[in-house]
Amino acid sequence: MAVKKKPQTDSLISKNKKARHDFLIEDTFEAGLVLEGWEVKSLRANKVQIRDAYVTIKGYQVLTLGLLITPLSSASSHVEANPSRSRKLLLNKREIDKLRGAIERRGMTAVVLALYWKKNLVKAEIGIAKGKRLYDKRATEKARDWEREKNRLKKMKL
Repeated sequence: MAVKKKPQTDSLISKNKKARHDFLIEDTFEAGLVLEGWEVKSLRANKVQIRDAYVTIKGYQVLTLGLLITPLSSASSHVEANPSRSRKLLLNKREIDKLRGAIERRGMTAVVLALYWKKNLVKAEIGIAKGKRLYDKRATEKARDWEREKNRLKKMKL
């Protein structure tokens, strides 16, 4: 009898590759995202851009700014769609306090690293980040090139 595989429930919607290049990520959080119906339909069609998305805190509300979800022409005919509105993130009080401490006291930035589906919910991966200098970026690139070259040499020896 054949064994049935579980369907994959987590799938990536969008990933912010520029954030890992421009920032040094120290800690990450998983947060729920409060969305409207037309936004969910647009996310299913991958009409999202998170390159410039970052996180702010007002009181105990955590909001994303710069997250651009382009409305579908067929899905949002009866609703006034604002593609760049601020969206609320759902986090625990302890996580909000940790974010606030990093942003306000240590002068760090919170950026959106990825959006993905978890079962039928949209989740955002938030990273506490510190900006990289130009020489940090060069050092990272140099280390990456050396790892690539080292792996090539290992393959040739085998």
